[in-house]
Amino acid sequence: MSSSRMISANGIEIFVTEQGSGPLVLLCHGWPELSHSWRHQLPAIAAAGFHVVAPDMRGFGRTSAPLGVEAYSIFDLVGDMVSLVAALGETKAIIIGHDWGAPVAWHAALFRPDIFTAVGGLSVPPPWRGRERPLETLAKSGVNNFYWQYFQKPGVAEAEFERDVDFTMRAVTFGVASSLFLKDGQGFLGDPAKARPRPAWVSEQDLAHVVETYSRTGFRGGLNWYRNIDRNWDLTAPWHRAKIYQPSIFIAGANDSVVTGIIGGKRVTEMDRVLPNLRRKLLIEGAGHWIQQERPDEVNAALVEFLNGVRD
Repeated sequence: MSSSRMISANGIEIFVTEQGSGPLVLLCHGWPELSHSWRHQLPAIAAAGFHVVAPDMRGFGRTSAPLGVEAYSIFDLVGDMVSLVAALGETKAIIIGHDWGAPVAWHAALFRPDIFTAVGGLSVPPPWRGRERPLETLAKSGVNNFYWQYFQKPGVAEAEFERDVDFTMRAVTFGVASSLFLKDGQGFLGDPAKARPRPAWVSEQDLAHVVETYSRTGFRGGLNWYRNIDRNWDLTAPWHRAKIYQPSIFIAGANDSVVTGIIGGKRVTEMDRVLPNLRRKLLIEGAGHWIQQERPDEVNAALVEFLNGVRD
């Protein structure tokens, strides 16, 4: 059975859910998720002989949410994981992330190969730092309605999402709103009259847990991750074109818009440029973005096989 506790690390309080004993595995969730998103992976990885720990990431759930936007850079997010490893009494860990948690995992492996001995990413390919800041690139391309841009001004997206948290979570989780490109006069969530039926892979209890949590915390913390996109480009200049040499795995849903678009598709095809020790690239047919919840059996089998292969 899993257990939960608060851990002081990197100057904040981090809420973790954990299970099992053995080599340490960290599971980093994305937006707008919680450690609860890994509920199917915890028992499977623990049963394979690992100590698996899923934190609520900085700004989410019961973990601290610093006020300043500048407190959510990729250095802060990776720093949390580095400090969490030490707070758990370990010097090494395998790190796996989904959605925004994937860039945290990729960068953790990039920045601290002495700590993170293997790495996995779900849904978001490894970083390939472009020639210009991402938001500036969008603007120069004539794009002004991408959701990253909508998330930049503090308070705007928060107001939309917090108006009806139940609707927000249904709209985002059950099919990522209507589009990642916003229509005039609409926010990120799209038409409120559009039905969002609950898929079988989310129970009413799971939905209620997430809705209750975000109703209490709001969305500011997670949105601040997006407000550091250009700043992260600046900060990662020393790692321009750097590779991640540790054993790695990538898993995504074949229907996920993150990996089917022009940019995402290219990054999936060419990810071995960044990951020369890529052990497996798994695209699961018929699955979307919330892959570890949608198809837990297949994800668990792939992760356990990978973890057993890098155990030593």
